[in-house]
Parts: sequence; C-alpha cells; structure tokens
Amino acid sequence: MGSGKRSLTTAAMALACACVCAVLASSGTAYASPEPKPAPTRTPAATPPPVSNKDLEEVRKKLDKLYHDAAVATDAYNAAEERVEKQSAEIVGLAQEIVKGQAKLDELKDRAGAAARAQYRGGGLPPEARLWLSDDPQEFLDGAGRVRQGEHATDGLLDEMTRTQQDLRQYAKDASAQWRKLEAEREAKAAAKKKVKQRISDAEKLESRLEKKEKERLAKLEEEAARQAQSAWLGSGVLADIKSDASEQGKKAVKYATDQIGKPYEWGAEGPSTFDCSGLTSQAWAAAGHPIPRTSQEQWKQLRHVDVKDMRPGDLIIYFDDASHVGMYIGDGAIVHAPRPGRTVTITGAGSMRILGVVRPDA
Repeated sequence: MGSGKRSLTTAAMALACACVCAVLASSGTAYASPEPKPAPTRTPAATPPPVSNKDLEEVRKKLDKLYHDAAVATDAYNAAEERVEKQSAEIVGLAQEIVKGQAKLDELKDRAGAAARAQYRGGGLPPEARLWLSDDPQEFLDGAGRVRQGEHATDGLLDEMTRTQQDLRQYAKDASAQWRKLEAEREAKAAAKKKVKQRISDAEKLESRLEKKEKERLAKLEEEAARQAQSAWLGSGVLADIKSDASEQGKKAVKYATDQIGKPYEWGAEGPSTFDCSGLTSQAWAAAGHPIPRTSQEQWKQLRHVDVKDMRPGDLIIYFDDASHVGMYIGDGAIVHAPRPGRTVTITGAGSMRILGVVRPDA
C-alpha cells in the first residue's frame, strides 16, 4: 500500500472515530436520568349530599317498624320463658309423684308378699278350709269374721296396688307430654330470641349509616312526631274527664316505676338494673304487692279493661293493635315506660303512641 493510501486510511479512521465519539456523546445526553415529575394532585372526595328530611322521615318509620317487630318478638320470648318455667316445675312435680307412687307400690307388694308367706306357713290351706276343720263352733264363728275381714283387706290391697300402678302410668304419660311441650317452648324461645337480636341489629345498622348531625335531626323528628300525637290526644279533651285518684297499691306501683327512670332498656329484662316495657310494669305491681302477668299481651288479655276517661295513676296503657307495648299512667296525661333498645326508662306523653286500651291491675 502506498503512503497516499495510508494517509487516506488514517484520515478516514480519524473521521470515523470522531463520528463515533459524537454519537456516543449525543447518546449519553439522550439517556440521562429524567427530571423528577411533580406528584399528581388528588381530587378531594366528594362530600355526600345531606340527607333530606323526607329521607330521614323514611328512616324514622323503618326504625319504628324494626323496633316494633323486636318488641313483638320480645313478648313472644318472655311468654315462652314463662311457659318453660311452668312446665319445668310441672315435670319436677310429676317426678316427685312418681317417686312417691313407686315407694307406695313397693310397700303394697311387701304386704302382699307377707300375706302369701303366712298362707304358705299355714300348710297352704285357704282360711275357709282351716275353719271347716275346727271342732270349736265359737272358734269357727270368730274365725269366719276374721276371714271376711281378711278377704276385704286382701281385696283392698289388690285394688290399691292396681290404682297405684295406674297412677304411675298416668304420671309417666303426663311427664312425657310435658317434656315434649317443654322442648317445643324452648325452640319457640330460641326462635324469638334470634328474631329480637336480628331486628335490633338491623335497626342499629340503619342508624349507624347516619352522620352525627343527621342522628340529631332524626331525634328531633321522633320528638316532633310524639309531640304531635300527644297534642292531638290532649286536644280531644280526654284529660277533662280523668279525675280518678290512684289507689294505695297504685301509688306504690307508680313510685316503683318512676324510681327506675334513667335505667337502660334491655329486652327480656325485669330489673333491677335494666327493664323492658312489661318487665317494668310487672315488677312495679309486684313491688306494690299485686303480681300481674309478665307480658304486655297477657296484661291486656287478663287484666280488667277500663275506659280512658276512668283511668287513674297506676293503670296500664296498652299500645298498638297487637298489644306489643305498655306504659304506666302517672297522671297529668303522662306515662312512665321503657321505650326501646338504646333508650332509658323515661316519662312521655300518654298519647304519644297509638293507644289500644287501658287495664287496671288492682280492679
């Protein structure tokens, strides 16, 4: 290769190196670390629109329905619990009768066995045959009387054994029937308990969706509904005709009930620290020395009905068509009652709920 070609080649290589360096330099600039980007701005969460009074009124009605259903189920639970206690006591009583009857039957069997053994010791002859073999007429006559007495006694012993065995069979049959009833009532009690808890849970979930201010507005709506109902009731002039004074027992019942003001409502409770509606009224009258049925429905069924215009302090006002709530009238158009879960024993207007009727425990 000539020197001219070598010079050309050298120049070409130098040019190529320069180009490569330029490319590398430009590439380095292209792949440099990017500038940090600003963090994206978060859009603030949209504030939920305020709940309208119309919507809150719907919530109030739903709550009323749920708590009403819970009250009905509570009455069913209390009634089933009473029947369970009664049937348990009856089963215990029947068991005691069976034990006594078995002891009596054992005694009768012992007496019958003693008579059989005595006959065996006499040679196996019946008493009549031994009398006919006697040579003494007076002994025969005396013996004949004893034979008749013995026959009557034996017949009576056998009859008594038969009756005792029949009684034992009947006791066992009754105990078996009561046991089946007891199991059915336990199932009814468990079902009622489940329903109470479910309705209360549903109501609590519904209330939990509300904001604090909405709960305050809901409480005002409840108060307003009660005030309007009370005003309408008073507007009917009903208080003008109510002039009866409380009986001595009624005064004691009112004092007991009003002494519980501020204590929490608890379904199925009869005090002393918590109450449901009929637990409060039944315990108040028990404290006054006059026990009454446990549930509001049985109070409505069993106690004497009186007209609203004739009611007096201590009487019980039963509410709603199914008698699912009860309060005690304390005078001046007011009652004391245990309202519902989440509330305490309080005083409110007697006409603030739909009245079914009035009953008098100490009629």
